[in-house]
Amino acid sequence: MSLLEAIILGIIQGLTEFLPVSSSGHLELGKALFGGDQIPEESLLFTVMVHAATALSTVVVYRKDILHLIQGVLKFKWNDEMKYASFIVISMIPVLFVGLFFEKEVSALFDGKILLVGCMLLLTAALLYFTHRAAHGEGKIDGKKAGIIGVAQAIAILPGISRSGATIATSLLLGVSRERAARFSFLMVLPPILGAALLKVLDFMEGGSSISTVDPVPLIAGFIAAFVAGVIACNWMVKIVKQSKLSYFALYCLIVGVISIVAGLTL
Repeated sequence: MSLLEAIILGIIQGLTEFLPVSSSGHLELGKALFGGDQIPEESLLFTVMVHAATALSTVVVYRKDILHLIQGVLKFKWNDEMKYASFIVISMIPVLFVGLFFEKEVSALFDGKILLVGCMLLLTAALLYFTHRAAHGEGKIDGKKAGIIGVAQAIAILPGISRSGATIATSLLLGVSRERAARFSFLMVLPPILGAALLKVLDFMEGGSSISTVDPVPLIAGFIAAFVAGVIACNWMVKIVKQSKLSYFALYCLIVGVISIVAGLTL
């Protein structure tokens, strides 16, 4: 992997992880565009690095909230922080279930199927558009809502369905306030991202690969690019949700989705 390619891929990962345009969908489109030889699967360690970078960018943006949450949980009382942490745990159950029992089926979807990606991008566009049109409330997250939002996150495993778009849109449709919806969406993804990164590291080590054989420069460049892009995208997404401008991304997903479908039917 070249240095320039690592930087480009890091920026794409950092931006699309937070913006409601589906990072997995863009990855599959990139594989199809470049013939499937130059995108992340060629380097498991690179994938781990850029995902860790996006997780770190979330920590940086929400550092005060995370510190406050940890301090509250460490009191070992059923306080507001412990309740919020329990909601995050509840939201993880659906995606954990899918990951444990449907790993092979999900992996089979990530094979350059741009027709599927196009259809799912259209679904993302529709979700973002109707969420933009719907009335929004000032409600809070509770256990039931956390479970439903978790189901949305599990469905967003499909390439072309945006995780942030699905979880934030679902939160808003459940009457959660815009600021709380964005906050919960980005905090709830931290455990799955870190868990997935850890599993990939274990796979890398079990495969007999050695870190010493990997050129560290592209890895570091990709990490920095993903981190910087992630911080920018995360802050930008929070503002977008507060200003109720998800419809702009609905139009983007619609255009890219249609192009993907046409390409999938003709190529």
